[in-house]
Amino acid sequence: MTELVSPVVSLVRTQRGRWLWAAWWSGPPTRVPFRKPDASNGGAASREEALAAAELAAGRALHEIDFRWARGWNRVLRGQPPFTPADLRALDGVSAPKTKRGPRPPRQVLGVEKDASADEIKAAFRKRAFETHPDRGGDADEFREVHDAYERLRGD
Repeated sequence: MTELVSPVVSLVRTQRGRWLWAAWWSGPPTRVPFRKPDASNGGAASREEALAAAELAAGRALHEIDFRWARGWNRVLRGQPPFTPADLRALDGVSAPKTKRGPRPPRQVLGVEKDASADEIKAAFRKRAFETHPDRGGDADEFREVHDAYERLRGD
């Protein structure tokens, strides 16, 4: 008996405003281990152009799936794990748990000591912002917390 496979494509906009596509037609994408796509490419100027290129490569119509699969492939290409915890929650359809805690001290959020210089605070902010920015797979609420902490420390 043969397994029925629905050919799929995932499309994501890149940091440079272009479109990356990743297509699977010989089998579905899997998380563990992450199954690389049968074909992928980036640089399309529009979403429609990316979809057309993917369907041309596959030689058939493709069903579109969540953009996180293409972003996961892009992360793998950069040597990173395919999914962030926020991506996994979203793919599972689970929202992030909301905690009722007061704001953390800004120095704790940025991970700096009490006697940190302005340059050390700025460097810590840049590092944490890079880790938590939503465009890089981070959590928007955590990014806001990092930004607010930096603003409070900068005003001191």
